[in-house]
Amino acid sequence: MAKLVFTQQLRRFTEVPEIDTAAATLRAALEDAFERNPRLRGYILDEQGHLRPHLVIFIDGQRVHDRIGLADALAANSSVHVLQALTGG
Repeated sequence: MAKLVFTQQLRRFTEVPEIDTAAATLRAALEDAFERNPRLRGYILDEQGHLRPHLVIFIDGQRVHDRIGLADALAANSSVHVLQALTGG
């Protein structure tokens, strides 16, 4: 099963479950997490269901580029990390 992990920063705002999921796509994996904590949805997705700009997601070490559809495929043993994006200069 794929593993979905949220970083410590998001835990400041709400409970973030670390879950194992059989989901085939990133969107479905996130829905599994939202089912466990519906409040989490508002921190991760905007009103249109797109990934919020202050977040970044990595699947197996590769940054997700589809921030709208979140249709990236997950392998059975994928590792998904959801974290706040850092900005600065």
